[in-house]
Amino acid sequence: QSDTLLGFLTIQESLTYTALLTLQKCSNDFIKKKVDAVMAELSLSHIADKIIGSRIFVGISGGERRRVSIAAQLLQDPKVMLLDEPTTGLDCLTANQIVSLLSELAHRDRIVIITIHQPRSELFRLFDKIAIMSFGEMVFCGNPMEMITFFSDCGYSCPEQSNPFDFYVDLTSVDTRSKQRELETYSRVQVIVSAYKNSEIFSKGLAAIERTKCMKELAPIPYKNKDSPSAFYKSWILLRRTTRNFSRDKMGITMRLLQNLLFGLFVALFLLRLRNDLVKGAVQDRVGLVYQCVSALPYTGMLNAVALFPPLRAISDQESKDGLYKMWQMLLAYIVHFLPFSVISVAIFSVFMYWTTGLYPDASRFGIFFAVVLASHIIGELLTLVILGVVQNPNIVQGGVVLLNSAGVIVGTGLVRTIEEMPTPFKILSYLTFQKYSSEILIVNEFYGLNFTCGKSNSSTAISAVCIFSHGIQFVDKNFPDAVSRFTINFLILYAFLPGLAIIAILSFKMRDRIIGRQ
Repeated sequence: QSDTLLGFLTIQESLTYTALLTLQKCSNDFIKKKVDAVMAELSLSHIADKIIGSRIFVGISGGERRRVSIAAQLLQDPKVMLLDEPTTGLDCLTANQIVSLLSELAHRDRIVIITIHQPRSELFRLFDKIAIMSFGEMVFCGNPMEMITFFSDCGYSCPEQSNPFDFYVDLTSVDTRSKQRELETYSRVQVIVSAYKNSEIFSKGLAAIERTKCMKELAPIPYKNKDSPSAFYKSWILLRRTTRNFSRDKMGITMRLLQNLLFGLFVALFLLRLRNDLVKGAVQDRVGLVYQCVSALPYTGMLNAVALFPPLRAISDQESKDGLYKMWQMLLAYIVHFLPFSVISVAIFSVFMYWTTGLYPDASRFGIFFAVVLASHIIGELLTLVILGVVQNPNIVQGGVVLLNSAGVIVGTGLVRTIEEMPTPFKILSYLTFQKYSSEILIVNEFYGLNFTCGKSNSSTAISAVCIFSHGIQFVDKNFPDAVSRFTINFLILYAFLPGLAIIAILSFKMRDRIIGRQ
């Protein structure tokens, strides 16, 4: 699985982290020697410090990526290796090198089983046994020389200038382009299957299987290393690997830290400075700013999860199958990894937005603003992780979380339509949205204790009609009844979403672990 490699790691780093996840209570020197030995065995030593790369940026070649994937498997010291079309997508020379390497590994006390697509004729004699299947039936299984002899005896000698692989595979394939051709080719395959079952090659194979079944003293082939590291240690290694990989993505780090600030710049340029004059939009501007903070910050967290986590999920799907760790451990490592970035990014946004736009000038209120916006941002990312554990397609996940966030803002905030005026079902649903609690906290945090003015002293009657509030608390009591008395409870409920969603995300990935493990 050459696509399931972290692109910003070097070959040596990638293999070292795999070794740390596999081996327990081994010194760093032992692990380094183990990694160096595997790299030497696969001719990777001369490029050990090269970045692996990905589809986005250039790294090592396709053949080298395949060798790295094989090296990661060898670090687990498997007795049986199964490779699904390891030469697909490679040029002829690189494919030849890969198969030759696997042939060498097969003669070093390992069983190597591969499926192969259009192999070169030079590779024919590298295989100890070749099996051809058609429509779920074994057409032939034996060594290369037996294959040539068997098909020749059946009246299908391979022409001198033809590739034996291509010739025999075409011979045993069923042509479905027409009903007549399908019947003819299927009948031919059945004749070959019957001939194989009556052949000496088939009898010898059955006899070898029966002899092996009777060898009670034969030790079972170990599949996994039972003495693996603890769950905590694996999570720590995964955190280190994830951090090292993302730390080399300079553009990605810059965008993660400044994305909220860029949004804040746009809002600040649009609002400029909040005023206390009702005629000049004192209430409307503040409500609009709260609306943007409640809706946009969770969305940036969602974007982070959709952009960064799917590649890690693909890797954890494969490595969990190999028994290196459980998927929830990768999830936990990612959550711990993104928390500092979220704190820094939201802190930069909060400092700029709060003091530039002129929100309530009090340090404690700024702290509450920062805490609420931070929680909303993290909840958005955690919610996306929950869905990524269930839904495979990231594009569907992105569309789904956008709809959920929009619905939560409309139903929960009371800024589009007051909650008191909503139909009962929507009123009940609002208590399940984190936006309800974050918006109420921010509204009370900004409007409580705030005094408004209303134009000039000789204002007209029309202007006076706009000035229905002289104090911020009046706006709160009218549109968010009991929000002041629920301030502390709202804050606690908002932060209860964090561990709640983290636990649900872990459970969703545990369920995913079981589903993929059964495939």
